[in-house]
Parts: sequence; structure tokens; C-alpha cells
Amino acid sequence: MVNYKELGLVNTKDMFARAIKGGYAIPAFNFNNMEQLQAIIKAAVETKSPVILQVSKGARNYANQTLLRYMAEGAVAYAKELGCEHPEIVLHLDHGDSFELCKSCVDLGFSSVMIDGSHLPYEENVALTKKVVEYAHQYDVTVEGELGVLAGVEDEVSAEHHTYTNPEEVIDFATRTGCDSLAISIGTSHGAYKFKPEQCHVDPKTGRLVPPPLAFDVLDAVMEKLPGFPIVLHGSSSVPQEYVDMINQYGGKLEAAIGIPEEELRKAAKSAVCKINIDSDSRLAMTAAVRKVFVEKPAEFDPRKYLGPARDEMEKMYKHKILNVLGSDGKLAQ
Repeated sequence: MVNYKELGLVNTKDMFARAIKGGYAIPAFNFNNMEQLQAIIKAAVETKSPVILQVSKGARNYANQTLLRYMAEGAVAYAKELGCEHPEIVLHLDHGDSFELCKSCVDLGFSSVMIDGSHLPYEENVALTKKVVEYAHQYDVTVEGELGVLAGVEDEVSAEHHTYTNPEEVIDFATRTGCDSLAISIGTSHGAYKFKPEQCHVDPKTGRLVPPPLAFDVLDAVMEKLPGFPIVLHGSSSVPQEYVDMINQYGGKLEAAIGIPEEELRKAAKSAVCKINIDSDSRLAMTAAVRKVFVEKPAEFDPRKYLGPARDEMEKMYKHKILNVLGSDGKLAQ
């Protein structure tokens, strides 16, 4: 058993309470490798932001659970080395799909876990989430549950259609499960292809496809039922057109990749939405930078020469999200 506090990590409880009160959201960035982790920590330190390091089931299998523990501990030490005396870093399981997986993460030093029972019948979702909560809370690990289904594909998470969260269920779910935060569905979705072109309209000024707006009426209804309760948005990458264009320019083929407009996320971050998940944008930034090096320097074979620029591009993207979208800069605990 590894307690996350031994690794210098924190859980989400205090940072979420401050975020709701302050009208901003904590960045939850997924990572799979060292370069992503370095970029996340550098961006968080330079903007003085709390940060959530997210690991999916697939990323855990890819990186190895033991290495992840030491990477998280190293991230805390790295933040201090960069000049942040008291970093606030969470290691979070994203989309845990079983009690056994969540338990394993708690036992190996994660400070927060998500149990996603949203695909199950309601009562089964309640029972599974409650079981995870009862185990995790013994070790002061916070738990995120989910109501509603997000469309799209990312790692093992896949659904063809989204189902909005039913506001009438949230009080019962939060009360019976004891979860610390709740992921809801209001129109965000996983992956880089969040909407079909026919769902969008064309902006006459830019010629770009604009997706339908998020269902803020559902969010408002949830907040009315659960005032002050931490709300989470998954599938919130904006799919920056600059990266899509860059990837396509250098040999890629990303057609009709559409994300969530950043102004919609800024609006959400000012509400009880205190955690916003971003994964695809990091993948796009990394891929764009790597492709550029391969095309411009086809003889290059030193991984540092193409992963280094990729790391720099991701850091720039993470800083932008913190400063201009989520508003978590300068929000470290005093």
C-alpha cells in the first residue's frame, strides 16, 4: 500500500472548493509519457496553477503502474526544482471501469479516482460508485462519479450517442454514493471528432464549422439541485484548428476534426464546473510538432530532436488553457 501523501500529492477536495468559490476550473491533463508530464508540470509551475495529472486505464497499461507512481513522485520534486515550494498536484484515474481497477490505483498512490458506471443501469451505477467511495475514503482518496453518457472515442471509452445528465437524478446519486465530484453530460464528447459536420453551422467570417452550443440549461438545473457541488466536464478539448492544419500540412489526414469552442469552456469554468478534462488537444499539439520535424528534417532520428519540440508545443498549449480558458493561474493554496 502506497499512500499518495508519501509521494507529495494532494486530493481534489480543497482545490475544488476554492475553484467553485473563485469561479475557475482546475486543469485535468491526461499524460502517457515523460514529455507530456514535463510539459504539464512546467506549465503549471510557470502559471502558479494547481493541476490534475490524469491517467486512463490505457495509459496505465502503456506506462506501467509502478513507473507511474515514481513519475508522479518525480513530478512533485520537479515542480519544486522549478521553484514551486508547495505544488498542488493530483494523480487521478480517468474513466476507471471497475472496482478492482480503482482499488489498485488507490493502493498504488493515486490521490483521486474516477469510477465510470454511466453505461450501467442507474441502480448498478449507484452501487458500483458507492463501493469505490467506501474503499477510497478509507485512505482520504477522492472519488469522481458520472451520470449521463458522452459520445465519441478516446482510449477504451466509446459511445456513438450522448445522453444528457438527468438533473432529477443528481441529488439521489450524490447522496447515496457519497462521491466527491460528479461528471455530467451537457454536449461535450471524447476525441478530436466531437461533432459531425451536419451538426454544425459555418461561421460566415471565418468559414469554419461551428458546433452546437453546450446544454447550459442542463448544467444550470444540476447546479440548482446540487448547489456548490463540484461538477466535472469530460471531453473538453477545443481541437485547435492551427494544430489540425499543421498536421494536415505535414502529411496528416484529419478531416472535419471539431472540438468545443473555448468561449463555451470559459463560461462553464465560471460556474460550479471546477474540473475540465483535456486530452486530445495535447495529442494534436504533440503530433503536429513531430510531423513538422519529420518533414523539414527527414534525416533526423534522434528522439530528443522531435520529442523536444513536441514538449515545447504542448507546454505552450497547456499554458494557454490555464491562462485563457480555465482561469486557474495564480490559484495555488496560500
